[in-house]
Amino acid sequence: MALPKISEARELTDEQLVSEIVSVKKQLFQLRLQASTRQLEKPHEFRHARHRLAQLLTVETERKQVQQG
Repeated sequence: MALPKISEARELTDEQLVSEIVSVKKQLFQLRLQASTRQLEKPHEFRHARHRLAQLLTVETERKQVQQG
C-alpha cells in the first residue's frame, strides 16, 4: 500500500479537510490503543496515518496563510 498523495488532500474542501483531520486523529488513537494491548496486526498503518495527518495539517496551514496574506 502506497503512502497517500498530498494532491488528494489539496482537492478537499475546508469542511472535508477538518473532518478528515479529526478522523485521522481518531484512527491514530485507535492504533495506539491496539498497540498497547498487543492487538495491532498492521504496524505500517501508524506510518500511513501519521503521514496523512502531516499532509492534512500542511494543507490547512497553507490555506490559512493564503487567507491572511
